[in-house]
Amino acid sequence: MTKQLLSLFFVLSTTLVSFAQTWIWYPGDYEIWLGNKMNNHRTERGAFFPPFWKQDSHYVTVEFSTELNLSADETIHIATEGLFNIKLDGKMIFGMPSELLIPAGQHRLNIKIHNQQTPPALFVSGRTIKSGPHWKVTYEDKEWIDENGKASDTSATTYMQAGSWNFNSPSTPPSQFSLAREVLQPKSTDGSLYDFGRETFGYLRLHEPKGTGDIYVYYGESPEEARDTEHCETLDHLIIENNEIVDLATNARSKITNDIYTFANSKAFRYVNILTKGNASFSSVSMDYEYMPETAVGSFRCNDPVVNQMWDVGVYTMQLTTREFFIDGIKRDRWVWSGDASQSYLMNYYLFNDNDEVKRTTWLLAGKAPISSHINTIMDYTLYWFISIYDYYLYSADVQFLHQIYPTMQRYMDYVNSRRDSDGMLQGLSGDWVFVDWTDRPMDKHGQLSFEQILFRRAVEAMAAVSHVVGNATDEARYKAQAQDLAQKIKPYFFDDSLGGFVHNRVDGQKSKDIFKFSSMFAILFDYLSDSEKKQVVEKVLLNENVLKITTPYMRFYEMEALCKLGMQSQVMSEMKDYWGGMLREGATTFWEKYIPTDHGSQHLSMYGRPYGKSLCHAWGASPIYLLGKYFVGVRPTAPGYSEYEVCPSLGGLQWFEGNVPTPYGKISVQMSAKSITISSDGGKGTLRLGSETISIPQGKTLTVQYSQNKNGIKVKKISTK
Repeated sequence: MTKQLLSLFFVLSTTLVSFAQTWIWYPGDYEIWLGNKMNNHRTERGAFFPPFWKQDSHYVTVEFSTELNLSADETIHIATEGLFNIKLDGKMIFGMPSELLIPAGQHRLNIKIHNQQTPPALFVSGRTIKSGPHWKVTYEDKEWIDENGKASDTSATTYMQAGSWNFNSPSTPPSQFSLAREVLQPKSTDGSLYDFGRETFGYLRLHEPKGTGDIYVYYGESPEEARDTEHCETLDHLIIENNEIVDLATNARSKITNDIYTFANSKAFRYVNILTKGNASFSSVSMDYEYMPETAVGSFRCNDPVVNQMWDVGVYTMQLTTREFFIDGIKRDRWVWSGDASQSYLMNYYLFNDNDEVKRTTWLLAGKAPISSHINTIMDYTLYWFISIYDYYLYSADVQFLHQIYPTMQRYMDYVNSRRDSDGMLQGLSGDWVFVDWTDRPMDKHGQLSFEQILFRRAVEAMAAVSHVVGNATDEARYKAQAQDLAQKIKPYFFDDSLGGFVHNRVDGQKSKDIFKFSSMFAILFDYLSDSEKKQVVEKVLLNENVLKITTPYMRFYEMEALCKLGMQSQVMSEMKDYWGGMLREGATTFWEKYIPTDHGSQHLSMYGRPYGKSLCHAWGASPIYLLGKYFVGVRPTAPGYSEYEVCPSLGGLQWFEGNVPTPYGKISVQMSAKSITISSDGGKGTLRLGSETISIPQGKTLTVQYSQNKNGIKVKKISTK
């Protein structure tokens, strides 16, 4: 049984009484602590560059508790990260025992752990007593004692279900987690320049360093960057003296005691340019490739080699940017940005289906109260965060996570609502970054932006939906009313029939005449337009050559999805081959942060006013994974966790394809040609939508449909199962 299915089984079952033991902590604490370690690895030409938003820390004292009903005496084994005490039925136990005998009967077990350095964590193993997500945790138990020595109860305490991941042995505490490593060799050498063959991420290794002098290392995603010692984004500098190596990036000093020196800081690169001064030398180089082990369950193959290469490069881009968390790019930021992560989640559902990675990233982005700014300081990134949580539930059916994250969602929505104007809409206030996208001409960010209001409406709808799942009827009604209020205002305020779409913004109640694609794309994605309005938007905005083109994969993701949702897969296939295929024709081994087809040579490398500022491995570039999985293979859940799903396949100009989509039950496999479709699934209630035909997909069997197609549509000729 897969890890995801075990998680789903826990959520759906109310009779499960035995759990596999695992390390547990206060939900979100470990994720924030681990994220702080990762987010603070960024450097700018060797200078430490921490995130510029608020960074939180874990609770230093956490109480873990569970209710017991034992049919026989039981000995438990206890491991913790931190100092701890134990109470059994309210009575303190002497010392910090690693074993404890608990007699038969009903009991309450409380273990309180203090740890300043790493998140308090607990591992308990016994015959039936095991630490797991069913334990309750709190960072304050609100106990007090009156003048007679009577202790209070804990009725005012807020308890959460414990957080956990996959640390399932007392010898693997959470604080010791590290990514996997693999030694790689350069593919070729040209003087001082070493080429590792494709974009990669890890720790450079110098073999047999010796002598006295300096070793300068210049990293590059391109040979131009690595050779440009004055402007490359990342570099290292060693001094060798007195049989010691001094790493000036970290001020670490170490003896030369073996034949390999491994740099302390990881870097992203394909090329490394190594220069020496004095008589310092080395014999060769290699690297420790560092990665998160992920299994690519999703797959796609078709008759077109360019599309196959798009899929493969998208997969590798995701593998490099999927680390402890979903990060943006591996060279420059190496940070967790909510807008980038929201797209990584969606691609993950069609590639890895790693629910833990989604939850860790969501917790890290949320941080802790008090909330003093938008996530990453960006208004739209906060709104994506809300939307992504309901998306996660749809793909996973993980009710437990919704209960855990819901109080944080409430606090964040209270913060967002505190920044509304008199119309109930959001405007950028002091300290807010209103992003939308990188554009090739200035975008006015003042006043009410239609794009932000459309995202805001969707975020409020997501909040109402989650409120329903967790059983908060009061919140559900309130947020539904707020979403309806926004729905009644957005079109009258922003939609312009003469221009055929949403104007960009209103300032002091006055509509602008600026038209960008963003608002119209998202209105299509969220089904906020009538059929006639969709047709108008497509003709006058999305396919209008006079409307500013989108040049980032970030927003091309949503542009292509909007066209797919309108059934324009053939057009999307052509545009994907032109845009993502264009990067491949330029020699890309991973997909980029931005691509302008008319640029050439070193123009593709510059961004942010820096000659090599552009990330050539950016998570939001891997869009084809999601687009091919959802809109060509055509698989999507229609009920949480794929308990119900539909398959709406489309060749989109291809002759044939075959693809697998991961689900909590296993895989859904689809093969399609111009004459037949074959579908098999490991679980769930499925429906095949083929033109106007609706066909049930039998669970545990293989469905084959033979059909023909002409200008009048699709005609089913034969249906068989085996």
